[in-house]
Amino acid sequence: MTPYFLMAASALVIAIGGTPIMRQVALRFGVIDSPGARKVHLNPVPLLGGAAIYIAFILALVFLGDRRHINEVIGIFVGASLVSLIGIIDDSSGLGSYVKLGGQLLAAGILILTGVEVQLFNNWLDIVLTVFWVIAITNAMNLLDNMDGLSGGIAMIAAVFFTLLAAMSDQYMVGSLAAALAGACAGFLIYNWNPAHIFMGDTGSLFIGFLLAAVGIKLRFPANSKSITWMIPLLVLALPIFDTTLVTISRLRQGKNPLTTPGKDHISHRLALLTNSKREAVLICYLLAGAVGLASVFLTQANLTEAIAVGSAFIMLALYGIWWLEFRGGGVRHEQ
Repeated sequence: MTPYFLMAASALVIAIGGTPIMRQVALRFGVIDSPGARKVHLNPVPLLGGAAIYIAFILALVFLGDRRHINEVIGIFVGASLVSLIGIIDDSSGLGSYVKLGGQLLAAGILILTGVEVQLFNNWLDIVLTVFWVIAITNAMNLLDNMDGLSGGIAMIAAVFFTLLAAMSDQYMVGSLAAALAGACAGFLIYNWNPAHIFMGDTGSLFIGFLLAAVGIKLRFPANSKSITWMIPLLVLALPIFDTTLVTISRLRQGKNPLTTPGKDHISHRLALLTNSKREAVLICYLLAGAVGLASVFLTQANLTEAIAVGSAFIMLALYGIWWLEFRGGGVRHEQ
């Protein structure tokens, strides 16, 4: 685990030093997120925190990464850089949702062309599933970036579990990517915890989502069946998946576009209304992400029957959660 600790520590230090610099850059060029009716912050907050995460991640990987694995990460690096660039443009001048979607499709295509794809069906369905997975997780992390410390913290927790899972299966390249991301997010969180001094913006959320999706694809457990192997990243990323599913159902019920219609209907907003505290809402999300992460570790040692039981239990809990939060009221506040 020592190489992973060094990777995470170096990204942490770079992010701690780089985030204030990017904050000044955002202020200098007016890359600011202004308050609004559909936003929870009351004062203008600089964006470009995601650029600090990106730089910390890349530098840690360049200086401490194993050169023998460079060919394996080139597709991930190019795709992640593309979505991060799209995020910077969107943060600074704005982009249409379909333009961003097109960029994400191109980035997913780069992954596939460089051999990073789902290996479940061994036919064209793997390509379809790869594109769907990358787009879904990238946008799930983007949608989750709606409260101070939320998206960065959930990404850090997921990256820590991916690092642990990679270490357990001797996958150095996957572990290095995850460890560098965990450290970069941790350094950024120092400035993003409530009340936030900087936001990651789409620059960070799209980059983080894409990277987590790619790491989930690369994670392998040869001793387990393919079904169990693919349940593991689903559990690690269960919270953003749940949140996206919840807001999709909520907005479709109102006749709104789930991806282009902002609103205070995320799990974080609902928990904040129930607890009367944004910090408590974020901490509860952290606990939920940690719980599903621990379940993913258990699955690495489970047989198929046990894995099906765990997966079924979590699906039932998720369905109940959606029913209670959406159909029973559970603290929801729909914005018009």
